[in-house]
Amino acid sequence: MSVNFSLNPNRKSRILVVSVRGFRFQAANCCIYELEDLLVELEGADLYAPVREFALPRKIYRTTKYLSVSDRWAGAIAPFPKELTLNREYDLLFAVLDNPWQMHLLDAIANWREKCRYSACYIAEMWQPDLNNWRLLKEPWQNFDRIFLGVTHLTRQLSKLIARPVTYVPPAVDTLAFSPYPNPPQRAIDVCYVGRRSPQIHASLYRHSRENNFFYYYDTVKKQQLFIEHSQEHRAKLISLFKRSRYNITYYAKFNSSQETGGTQEIGYRFFEGAAAGTVMVGMPPAGEAFPRYFDWEDAIVRVDLSERDIVDALAELDRQPERLDKIRRQNVANSLLKHDWMYRWRDMIATFDLKPTSAMLAREKYLQQLAKDILAEVTV
Repeated sequence: MSVNFSLNPNRKSRILVVSVRGFRFQAANCCIYELEDLLVELEGADLYAPVREFALPRKIYRTTKYLSVSDRWAGAIAPFPKELTLNREYDLLFAVLDNPWQMHLLDAIANWREKCRYSACYIAEMWQPDLNNWRLLKEPWQNFDRIFLGVTHLTRQLSKLIARPVTYVPPAVDTLAFSPYPNPPQRAIDVCYVGRRSPQIHASLYRHSRENNFFYYYDTVKKQQLFIEHSQEHRAKLISLFKRSRYNITYYAKFNSSQETGGTQEIGYRFFEGAAAGTVMVGMPPAGEAFPRYFDWEDAIVRVDLSERDIVDALAELDRQPERLDKIRRQNVANSLLKHDWMYRWRDMIATFDLKPTSAMLAREKYLQQLAKDILAEVTV
């Protein structure tokens, strides 16, 4: 297997990003690969993306550790292949993971402890039932100075269990890519409903689209774990769809998988994507304090309990309020530019290590703020 390691050719980077993109091809992961792409752009980050997950040495290592309760013995019996030796120093090693079972990837870097001043990881997803798995707590949490978590409900409990600071970092998007401004395209799609969906809502929209001049875009592939070939191309397609959609049906993350989530409700990526693209989001947000904190503007989502009301009737009522719809779209885009760009999340994360924003980050923030100001200037009061 070849090693996927990309060095910034123009300057010495202060950030080393460890990515799972070399072996994880799920469509859902494109959200975090978007973060990595921005770090390469804004930080000139170096990117290490192993093309394998080291399944066999990982299994032997874990089994040995479970029996001996010793990292030293486990490492001696099942040494990981050293795919990469660093020849420069970094301020921060930053691992971007879609789940907590991938932290062992650092062991493939021979000298990361000597060459990296700090280490941190961003874990996109964990759920309450995960904490009931005793094996999870034996994973190498100690490799990281700080854990950033993409869900809010586990931070305190996990921090106590692993003796590491755990901070909630909500999802975000590349808001400049998602923004339909300054040259908004025609919104020819009436409703976009991708990802997990309610069978009842889908049936109503599908029937309406068959009987009327109504463009309803939906997934036709049944399997949840969709695999993609090019993450950037897949992301560009989603962005194009959302920019051209009037409405987006949006519910909290994994709303139809309570066994996996333990019944907890989190803000899914779809909220951030739909708002940044200027769709009118219709549905139900997650319960709790997080959603009103991060989506604190009027009509960020039009709350409709679609289990009690037909979606077609709800949309028809909204269609009779064109000024309100225009205001919603503009406010969604502008507030996303001001609050939910990946740059802001990254700025907050590196601040915990006393690292300052780069000039590229400052320039991006200035443009985000100016574009948002221009959009809000045309909002009808």
